[in-house]
Amino acid sequence: MATNFDEFQKFGKEQLEAATTAAASLAKGLQTIAAEATDYSKKSLESNSAFFEKLLGANSLDSAIQIQSEFAKTSYEGFVAQVTKFSEIYSNLAKEAFKPVEGVIAKAQSAAK
Repeated sequence: MATNFDEFQKFGKEQLEAATTAAASLAKGLQTIAAEATDYSKKSLESNSAFFEKLLGANSLDSAIQIQSEFAKTSYEGFVAQVTKFSEIYSNLAKEAFKPVEGVIAKAQSAAK
């Protein structure tokens, strides 16, 4: 009976450690995401400001259309690159956050067999 209690207590401790590790990984990942979003917002704001300055300096309608087309292309490429970067960050976050939990689940499954 005592060994079962000790095993149960050890299992509970492992679960707590896994949850703590997962929470720490999650917090670190969310900080990375927030920093990345802030950096992208700053770059986007700077890019928009430069675009409007160029647009105000356009001498003709053709020049304005060319400036707008270049801006749209650059903005789209930047957005796609940022979305790709965010998807990688989220994917890595999920892997890191659930890695400790997976170990505990595997131990529980093997103990149940």
